[in-house]
Amino acid sequence: MGARSRRAPCAPGQAPARRALLLAADREGSPNNAACFSFCNGGDLTSEKESSGVKLAFAGAAFSFLHNHQMSNCKAICLSEQKREKRKTRTDANKQPSRAVAAPSPARPQQGGSEVTSAERTSGGSCRGSPPFESHDEIKTKGKCIFTPMKTLCLGGGDVPDWVMDTGLGLQVLPTATQVILDDVPEDFAVPLNECNKSRSVMDSAEDNFKKVVRDNTNGSTSKDDSDDMDSDVIDSEEIGFISTKKNKEGGSTSDHDEGDETSDKAEAAVVQMLKEKEDREKEVEDPNYGKVYNILTTEEVAQKQSQTEGKDFRVLQNEWDSKSPGEELLSSYFFVQWVTILSICVCVVLLEKRKHLEFLKILKLHVWPSLSRARYVSLLKDFVESEFFVIDGDSLILMLLHEEVQYLTLFYRIECFLQDFTQRGAKYIVVFFKDAEQMYFSYPHFLFLRTALIEHLKHNTRTTVHTEFSNCLSPAWEIFLKKSYPYFIIVSDIGLTSLQTNYLTIFIAHSLSKKITIVLASGQECDTLRVYGYHLQSMGKHRFFFQKYKKDLRCVCEAIVRYKAPSLCLYGHLKLSLKSVQEEVCRTIPLLKQLWPEGSDIRRVVCVLACAVGLKIYSDMLTNAHASRGTKTEESEKGISKPLSPEAAADLCRMQCLTVVFLLHMPLSQRAQIRVMKSCWTKEVLPIMKMQQLCTHFVLKELSDKNDWKLDLTYLPDLNDESLLKNLAHYYQIEYTEGLEFQKELGKEMEDEYLSLWDAVTKLTVKYRFGDAFPIRTTSQVFLDQEQTSSRVYEDKIPAVGLFPVKSDLVKEYAGDILKDLPVLDDNDPAVSSLTKYKEFDELRHWHSGRPLTEEYERVHCNADAKSKDPYERKQIQKLQTFYRFYGSTLQEGTSKFVVCQKNAPGSASNPVKKKKMQKSKAEIIAEENNKRLQIKEEMKEQEQWKTLQISTEKEIKANLTVGINKLEKFLKNLKSKSVKFSIELSGLSACLEVWKEHCKKQGTKSKDLSKAVQLMRRIHILLEKYQDLLEKSHLQKLTQCLRLLGFENLACSLSGQVREKSDGENTSRYAIEVGPVRFQLQYMDYYLLREERNDPDPRVENFIPDTWQRELLDAVDNNESAVIVAPTSSGKTYASYYCMEKVLKTSNDGVVVYVAPTKALVNQVVGTVYSRFTKTLPDGLVVCGVFTRDYCNDVMNSQVHCLGSEIGAEVWEHLLVTIRCPFLALSATISNPEHLTEWLQSVKRYWQRAEKTIEENSTDSEKNSTRKLKVKSKVKEQKKTYRVRLVLYGERYNDLEKYVCSSTGGDFLFEHYHPCAALTVNHIENYGIPADLSLSPKESVQLYDTMVEVWKEWPRAQELDPEEFVSFKNKVVIKKMDVRKYEQELKKELSKWIELGQRQKVCELLDHFKPDPVDCSDQEKWTQFACFVEKLHEMDKLPAIIFIFGLESVERAATNVFIHLMEKQKNEQDPKAKREIEDIKDKLRKVDKSLMKCNPIDTKKLKNSKAESIIQLWTMKKELEKRLKKLSAIPSACSYADTKAVDEDTLRKIFYRLRFERKGYLQQMLARRGIGYHHGSMSIKQRQAVEMLFRLGYIKVVTATSTLALGINMPCKSVVFADDSVFLDALSYRQMSGRAGRRGHDMIGNVFFYDIPLPKIERLIKSNVPQLKGQFPLTITLILRLMLLAAKADDKADASAKALSVLKHSLMAFKNERHAEILKIYFMFSLQFLIKEGYLDQDGNPRGFAGLVTHLHYHEPSNFVLVSFLVKGLFHKLCQPIKGSNDFSDDVLEKLVLILANLFGQKYLPACSMTLRHKFYQSKVFLEDLPEDFADAVNEYNNKVEENFAHFLLTTAKLADMEQEYRLPLSKTVLRSLGINVTNCPLLYLKKYDNQGRRLPLNAYALDFYKHGSLTALTTDNWLNEGEAYYLLKDFLLIIKSIGVSLSELCDDPNDNVLLAFQKLGENYQKKLAAV
Repeated sequence: MGARSRRAPCAPGQAPARRALLLAADREGSPNNAACFSFCNGGDLTSEKESSGVKLAFAGAAFSFLHNHQMSNCKAICLSEQKREKRKTRTDANKQPSRAVAAPSPARPQQGGSEVTSAERTSGGSCRGSPPFESHDEIKTKGKCIFTPMKTLCLGGGDVPDWVMDTGLGLQVLPTATQVILDDVPEDFAVPLNECNKSRSVMDSAEDNFKKVVRDNTNGSTSKDDSDDMDSDVIDSEEIGFISTKKNKEGGSTSDHDEGDETSDKAEAAVVQMLKEKEDREKEVEDPNYGKVYNILTTEEVAQKQSQTEGKDFRVLQNEWDSKSPGEELLSSYFFVQWVTILSICVCVVLLEKRKHLEFLKILKLHVWPSLSRARYVSLLKDFVESEFFVIDGDSLILMLLHEEVQYLTLFYRIECFLQDFTQRGAKYIVVFFKDAEQMYFSYPHFLFLRTALIEHLKHNTRTTVHTEFSNCLSPAWEIFLKKSYPYFIIVSDIGLTSLQTNYLTIFIAHSLSKKITIVLASGQECDTLRVYGYHLQSMGKHRFFFQKYKKDLRCVCEAIVRYKAPSLCLYGHLKLSLKSVQEEVCRTIPLLKQLWPEGSDIRRVVCVLACAVGLKIYSDMLTNAHASRGTKTEESEKGISKPLSPEAAADLCRMQCLTVVFLLHMPLSQRAQIRVMKSCWTKEVLPIMKMQQLCTHFVLKELSDKNDWKLDLTYLPDLNDESLLKNLAHYYQIEYTEGLEFQKELGKEMEDEYLSLWDAVTKLTVKYRFGDAFPIRTTSQVFLDQEQTSSRVYEDKIPAVGLFPVKSDLVKEYAGDILKDLPVLDDNDPAVSSLTKYKEFDELRHWHSGRPLTEEYERVHCNADAKSKDPYERKQIQKLQTFYRFYGSTLQEGTSKFVVCQKNAPGSASNPVKKKKMQKSKAEIIAEENNKRLQIKEEMKEQEQWKTLQISTEKEIKANLTVGINKLEKFLKNLKSKSVKFSIELSGLSACLEVWKEHCKKQGTKSKDLSKAVQLMRRIHILLEKYQDLLEKSHLQKLTQCLRLLGFENLACSLSGQVREKSDGENTSRYAIEVGPVRFQLQYMDYYLLREERNDPDPRVENFIPDTWQRELLDAVDNNESAVIVAPTSSGKTYASYYCMEKVLKTSNDGVVVYVAPTKALVNQVVGTVYSRFTKTLPDGLVVCGVFTRDYCNDVMNSQVHCLGSEIGAEVWEHLLVTIRCPFLALSATISNPEHLTEWLQSVKRYWQRAEKTIEENSTDSEKNSTRKLKVKSKVKEQKKTYRVRLVLYGERYNDLEKYVCSSTGGDFLFEHYHPCAALTVNHIENYGIPADLSLSPKESVQLYDTMVEVWKEWPRAQELDPEEFVSFKNKVVIKKMDVRKYEQELKKELSKWIELGQRQKVCELLDHFKPDPVDCSDQEKWTQFACFVEKLHEMDKLPAIIFIFGLESVERAATNVFIHLMEKQKNEQDPKAKREIEDIKDKLRKVDKSLMKCNPIDTKKLKNSKAESIIQLWTMKKELEKRLKKLSAIPSACSYADTKAVDEDTLRKIFYRLRFERKGYLQQMLARRGIGYHHGSMSIKQRQAVEMLFRLGYIKVVTATSTLALGINMPCKSVVFADDSVFLDALSYRQMSGRAGRRGHDMIGNVFFYDIPLPKIERLIKSNVPQLKGQFPLTITLILRLMLLAAKADDKADASAKALSVLKHSLMAFKNERHAEILKIYFMFSLQFLIKEGYLDQDGNPRGFAGLVTHLHYHEPSNFVLVSFLVKGLFHKLCQPIKGSNDFSDDVLEKLVLILANLFGQKYLPACSMTLRHKFYQSKVFLEDLPEDFADAVNEYNNKVEENFAHFLLTTAKLADMEQEYRLPLSKTVLRSLGINVTNCPLLYLKKYDNQGRRLPLNAYALDFYKHGSLTALTTDNWLNEGEAYYLLKDFLLIIKSIGVSLSELCDDPNDNVLLAFQKLGENYQKKLAAV
């Protein structure tokens, strides 16, 4: 019968739902679209004659999680009246029935275009559910479609079965409906049943009818009388599209829904366009270019790039309905219509909801992935990580280290190694496993039970803190945890096991960033000997804005993801394993095993027995139920399905598992490592059983974790099973045992008994099933291992035992001679030795990048640009530079430059110590002294007259305004020298303050008094008693006593007057008395005014101030030529010793040199400016006072900031400097916590040099023959006394206390809360680390601590003893000093620690919580909007000048600009409108005057007529007056500027601004400076930074926003420091450096530190973290060893050079007091020599050869320097560098290819792997660097092979040092270190391609090549994800590399016209031009 097609019109009621369903059908050509279109357009009927029944089909749809309001808004769709009439007419007419048979609906074409057959459709499919938001495809396996079907949901009357609640998206309505594929509906969107109750009345009879239809269908017969009803139903079904259609074999179509397709396409396009436009509008608000730049890869592309382990999920719904008789069809038409109506609504809503979620996920990825691409590769840990707490996502940890083939124990080892890398560096971290993440592993049981075991292992066997109580990353509990703990960062993966998990992790990342927490990617992490590196992403404002905007969407999508739960696991197609049944069976079985083993057991035994028993029971029950339900299933239906294992075969497998556990219990790990490696795989019949066992193991471990009443040994959780061992046993019983091969020995009694015990427990737990006895182990012949791949033992190629090349070098013998006896050495006649490549000897003649000739002379070459240079231009430039440095230095210190005269015997020097014996004075000296006395008297009289003039006015001012008057008085006192005059002034001040206090008390009466006035009075008393004690007379003491009594301090008055009580008017005295005790008053109210311990005796070596005791110790060390390590707080004055040392050397001779080493160029320039400002000396021609040397700048060339020994970049340079210098040194730092260890190491170096120099002197009998300059200088040095002592100078007291405040915005105002330092402490921190030594309290804070202690513990035994009034150091003390308060503070801290020891932890917690502030949270937008107002508030509080630290270049500039705009708007609002009009009028008049003057244009005014001349003069006069008036009106009001115009005169300001005239943004910087604002960051030019520094130091600029560029040693003291931004770079070290800027000695009594919207937990860690411990670095590289050999071989003074080389080799800080490390370094040294000899860089005598110079010049870039040489040796560059014919020039292609090669070698900057998944529309750059050309890549691979062979031998040799007992332990749980400590970074391999742990490639940034092509620095910031400053310095470094290669090649090449040399020179010129043009 032919196909028939008919279409019904759409009724009005259907229109909305029809349109919605059309929109839902989003994939053209997909079967679900066809079903949707057919349903909406009336459907089609296809009949065939051959069938014995009728098949109705409908695509099952799912209910989404509908909200009540959504469900109520859905409109029911009813059939049109026309359709109903049709049906009624047909029924009434009782037409002749015809047998209509529905044709089977086609399955979706498979791969290759084939269709699924009917037999295949009847076979069923997998039961595994599929998660949402994943790609949905089909796979074809052995001619059969494997499906992931939807779950079944019945709608009808009565209670809904429990299984309904577990359904996914698919809804199977009819039990055997013809297959329809609905592949676009997420399975987990199940509707709660209460949402469907409204429609239940319509469906009451559905279930009964449903069951009847199914029951009748099995009969297979049809009655003709019933055909009419059946036909009616079929027609109705046809009309509503219920039956899916099929194309005719002849090509005809059975359906006509082209119009529907067109409508759907248009509607879908409209919706997508609307969403796109909305997204673009939203993104443009945040980033105008956002929508134009990014595009996410397709699902398939992402899937290919994401992970090889990610499985594919397939959703195909296949349900078939067995044939039945038409007469047996009893479905109600009315019910059917209503039922389909409800389903259609659900389908529409579900699909639209899913589309919404998918669209949002795309938006989310567009937000997160570009940010991840900008992640910076940094060191994750510093040296002070004890309190830097961070979080590791446990699932990300598994994903990072997991792959398909990983062994169980190996995975645990890798995880523990990863955690141990953090632990042994002192890191504090926790691991978090979210509960909802567990369900994402049920499709992968192997990974699921590994995850569960890992959680339990970390909890029970390690000290790692593991959290599993949080449901997901959006749960309220997790947000509370983040707020309280605020981790340093969170390590999380950006890719999951499936796309579902990837989406979840993306949400996790977005949420963390929104909480201001830094993200560190799990992928791409690396570590070296001391550090861990990774990609970190800083939280920014846009992340927080995004989360707030899409918060609801994020939660909705996250709920949809975590809601998905797979209810069952498909084993063999028709066998489904219910997860719930497994869990229940485990719960039932565990108590039974506890009865068998009540004493407990090893976890391996327990897990094995339970997993086997539960698995066997469930599997047997499944098979039994399956056989009962399948009945008479035909064999044809079994085709293509794996036959399940029999229960007996499953029991065999379990026996072998038990035997495996027995071997695990008794076989050592060393023997297990030697078993054969099995290549065979489990058969597909066995794999389902293995999955079931793994699920059982998972549930067993979960249940056991909750059991605390059973004694279990959990030690071996990481070794629960060994699949390799199990496969070996399976192979033995399958292959060898059957062939007659048996164990050579029996199991042994102990192992046999163990095995019997295990199997006996299994049989007892499964007693009713009878699985057989323990022996024989195999009872069936079932094949367990795949026969196609036989097992084999793999023998790796052994590394050839190559001997060492003999090296004839005294240096080698001296350093590594003791280990050579244990290493194999080749004979001289060995072929390997004779075949070594011979290159010409290398001799370095020129400087590596300047081309300047090198000399062995001490001073190298004379300065060629000094003041006497013959070149006028050079002379002018050096004069200008020196003039500027003097001016720059004048801002650093007060006073003029000192002229230094060379003295043969400098006073105070070690060679001429000051004699203590007094000599008789000469007549001239007596006369000079008398003259000095007369001058002093004269100066004293002059100062007395000055005071008399100012006395009256000053006293009046004090009485009018006490604060202003006292400030004026103290300012006047600073300029006086006479002590007697100062004393008289202080007495006058005392009298004035006393009068002010009396007047104030009279005025206040009984009201509370302002004690600040009494503070000033008490200050005068302190100063008089402490500083002028020798001038005080009895009358003065009586006056002071009277003042004390007046204040109510009777005990102090008695103490001062010698216990003599004087009569006084008690009533009058009490009127002026203070109600607070004298000690509390001084501590609480005088606070920072308390006097410091200062010496009064001047030191003749210091002119401008009186040095403290510790500073005098430094000066003594310099005078005695001793070395010293100085550790003192920031701004304490430790740098002064350096300048004293310089002065001493300058005075001693013209040949002495002081080298000042600093970590930053800014600090170097600061020191140069200070030197020029301090010292002036006339020197011989060719010498200058000061020179500068940096890597990129040299100008005629003390170790400052020695804590840089611990930094990750350049630390080895500091170490090498300290071990090679022979002269005395000063090592300065403010932040070292182990100075004793450092000093001891340096002392050992000095002792080495003492021995070495003695040996050199004894052996240098012919030293006179050596006439080098160097030895001449040495002879002069010998004249001074030599000392090898290293002195340690410690000083921990800051001159100014720091008061800390937590600030937050509260609407239009700000909340400032004082932050007590104790608020940062916790009980655990005090117990574990103690109270930090540098956590100091101010006097007021000490009193607060005491008061709170008394309040918390009412019965505190020592309360009376530690009362401030009773404390022994304060008792009756008139003048309490800071040091006295420090003793009190230490006593309180000790008592606080003692409370914990006494068990008062709760009281300590209560005490510490009392101090914690409660800031108000504000949004990021509000924070920066109110930032300018915050600065204004600081100005009102008199807290300026201030440095505001912000970690972001753009944010720094934007913040400063916002403050500037705020002041401009303020001026605009406050300006008088009349003044505005007057300004405009004056400007108009000026224009007219200028126009008139231009018309006159006189050439000679004398020739003009008098009248005209007078008019011109009048015009000029008018112009000047107008300009003067305009300037006055346009002047910035003081209220609208922070600048101090009195601090800097206009001429100085003009000089500073003149240097900015050509600088980028120079005009903006001037405008900001005029308002007292500046900014400072690394991307600014040096001139711009210096301008800000000078103006700030001079006091003109009051507000500076800055990055960390102002943290390290820069002299920019201020009153306040503000931390306005959080960052991973804001750590304890940075905090101490930055906060140290606050509090200017001599200007401020206290420093202020403000935390502006910094999270409280971060503040706590910053304050309580200790300063870093110096641990050193891995000291050796191959290039360094080559440089040392070059030094020893080529130096004129061989003994001196050898001593220096040995000093570097023998005195590594890392190996100090560590013999094992020292031995490893020696072996590394020897094998590095082998590499250098083999590659031709050294000969066997240790002399440099060939390309040694080029390699050493590029020592910063090992191993790229060696690879470059390999290219040269192979002639690859000569092949490439072919010039243009007829010239010496090179084409652009050649030069670009050359840059490409160099960029792959020296410009390696890796991007995160996720950056490749983002399509970025780059405008100018290519961004991702191309691979090396093929020939160059082959050369790299050849080089790597050589390196691997050489260093593999090194590792084998080093392995002898391993502690094998420790090697067989896990590193973390057994708390032992890996016993070698060799890292892959020590091996000079150059990776052409680098991959992360997930196998994704890390692309290289093509910044160097891109810049060469377009020359735009801006393009690198927009396209290449670099900030401007970083890009500039990277390019500068790349240019230096090109130059150094060119210079080295010029030394090596005999031909100056060599093409390679010319190409590099040309490339250097081009690159320098491009960089200079930026």
